[in-house]
Amino acid sequence: MKSIAVVNQKGGVGKSTTAAALAGGLCLCGRRVLAVDLDAQGNLSHTMRAQPRPGKSILEVLLGTLPASEAVQATAMGDLLPASKGLSGADAFLSETGKEYRLREALQGLSGAYDYCIIDSPPALGIATVNALTGADMAIVPAQADIYSLQGVEQLVATVETVRRYCNPGLKVDGILLTRYSPRSVLSREVRELMGQLAQRLGTRVYQSAIREAIAVKEAQISRENLFTYAPGSNVAKDYQAFLQEALGISWEG
Repeated sequence: MKSIAVVNQKGGVGKSTTAAALAGGLCLCGRRVLAVDLDAQGNLSHTMRAQPRPGKSILEVLLGTLPASEAVQATAMGDLLPASKGLSGADAFLSETGKEYRLREALQGLSGAYDYCIIDSPPALGIATVNALTGADMAIVPAQADIYSLQGVEQLVATVETVRRYCNPGLKVDGILLTRYSPRSVLSREVRELMGQLAQRLGTRVYQSAIREAIAVKEAQISRENLFTYAPGSNVAKDYQAFLQEALGISWEG
């Protein structure tokens, strides 16, 4: 199972949208997919139509009170370990030695059942994000083409380096994915160039594929549907198809 963490401590950059597109696209392409929602807001869980099941969420899995297999929900976009509002207090709950490895250990028992695990992380550099990075083989960093996102990615660099040093030396930051991108905007092009310089510090790249702004994304989220089946001919669906090909070598079959 290849585990992919979608990370950026800045909110509103398209983490959950990207995680849902990865899970939904891989599922449509015939891959066995497990999604993990580590964000207390539960946006990915909402999009994937998670059903309320008190006491059966990723929080209980991280706390060690429930096996991961008992928290998994089957959805049309793949299987899901759903979020819990209690994740907002994860830094207080997860305080014992080895807390960084809880997700990695939980996923080990599920590895033979899936081809991919997509981990959606919260907009913070707390223990949930550290667990996402420790449990992942690779990380994808969504970022808007603006100066604030640039600053956010700079802050992420230190966290990634710390996780590599102490928890997951094999962690690969595969690339920075520009979202809400306007190819005609001078600012977007300038930020892409600056992101490229920052990517070199992370030993990674800025994906050639960029995700354009589109109302279809919000409509699909409201409808709680897979973007690729809700608006298959939209520019944003085509952008994510190109991204799947570039990042994972997945030829589009959906």
